[in-house]
Amino acid sequence: MGPETENGDHIDEFESGFLGDLIRPEDSGYDNARTVWNGMIDKRPDLVAQCQDVADVISAVEFAREQDLLVAVRGGGHNAAGLGTCDDGIVIDCSPMNWVDVDPDTRRVRVGGGATWRDVDHATQAFGLAVPGGVVSHTGVAGLTLGGGYGHLRRAYGLTCDNLVSVDLVTADGRFLTASEDEHPDLFWAVRGGGGAFGIVTAFEFEAHPIGTKVATVETWHSIEDATVVFETWRDFVETAPRTISGEAIIWGIPEDPHFPEEHHDDPVAIITAVHAGDPDEGEELLRPLREFGSPLFDFSGRIRYLDLQQGFDPFFPAGEHRYYQGSVYLDSLDDEVIADILDRAETRPDPRILYYVWNLGGAIADVPEHATAFSGRDHPYLLAIDGKWDDPAEDDAVLEWARSFQRDMQVHSPGEGYRNFPGLGEGGDAQRTPERDETDDRLVEVKDQYDPTNVFSRNHGVTPSESARTDGGAGDE
Repeated sequence: MGPETENGDHIDEFESGFLGDLIRPEDSGYDNARTVWNGMIDKRPDLVAQCQDVADVISAVEFAREQDLLVAVRGGGHNAAGLGTCDDGIVIDCSPMNWVDVDPDTRRVRVGGGATWRDVDHATQAFGLAVPGGVVSHTGVAGLTLGGGYGHLRRAYGLTCDNLVSVDLVTADGRFLTASEDEHPDLFWAVRGGGGAFGIVTAFEFEAHPIGTKVATVETWHSIEDATVVFETWRDFVETAPRTISGEAIIWGIPEDPHFPEEHHDDPVAIITAVHAGDPDEGEELLRPLREFGSPLFDFSGRIRYLDLQQGFDPFFPAGEHRYYQGSVYLDSLDDEVIADILDRAETRPDPRILYYVWNLGGAIADVPEHATAFSGRDHPYLLAIDGKWDDPAEDDAVLEWARSFQRDMQVHSPGEGYRNFPGLGEGGDAQRTPERDETDDRLVEVKDQYDPTNVFSRNHGVTPSESARTDGGAGDE
């Protein structure tokens, strides 16, 4: 039973002091308000509270707590597992809070909790700056940052959360806090890679980097028959490449797009990409061996605008139109046996639009000590990521079993665990545990006990308070 049917007075009082929009199931905008990026997520909340400012967020949290409502928090709504919505309960939607303020002199960027990376890139590129973000521009800043944040600049400048200076946050009891290395450092540690289980971040402060407005890139598409040599050549290149270079080796099907001949649509291909974070002239020279390799079917390499790089894959992953699955496995190495096992799945994909890819890691990511933040997996050299995309609900079981069995089978090459931002559909990507991850998770529970002992934020990456905290309600943070 929803909050209004239980007691209309409570929701009327809530609405009277709420600046944004409160959307109920009977309202005309309800279906749009409840829709998230993954089209297979079909949740029906009792209420969507579209917050305009911090005061709205505080009001929504207090209302949810007083009415004992299930809470989902939405930023960009891009999480594949659908954590930004729920059945029944309330969605606290921060997407209207998408402001970005850039100080080009200090290279500090303040970002509202509902912004996407398109918002951030638009504002920072006016000054030739960039905050390391994601690889699809409609990804939400909040979700990516709180879970870590891999992107095109990762080896040069680290994870998104490594570039975080502070956050403003509303806690489960409605308090407004700023967390940084100097204020509430335990909370600041947790939000850098530990997910959104500790409060609602209403503002992020980042350090930006002077990358200019154009970058040198390689993107070549090769016949699937050449996949083995393509992956081996890419591996040999990135293993000795400077940290200014980040790249991916990809298996995909040629999309139904006018850039590609119709007769080749859906044909499987092996793609190699790399991006140089620095002077484009230097980058083109460094990337030349990778670009000149083989006889690609298509070559989209060159010097391009950073904004175009960030938005290049947007058309292929639109919000709400397809069914999506994102899983991952860290890899110990990318030797010939691992490559063979990876490529063995190329022809068995249930849908040609399913892609999977290997990211090279290291560089600035590994400069940060393992337990300096809540992000786990800094020492891993590679990440295998699986992006499922399909339309027919009748194919759900086949696609999910293919993706999950792929992850399970690759565990023989893995140190255990997966990337928090690619969580499958909530079942998690870490089939194994590691001592390092266990230590991090134990500390996350301690922070959860301190700031959300009654588990108000229960739908964010599965950090739950200890039994003792749930019993006594926590001591709070004075």
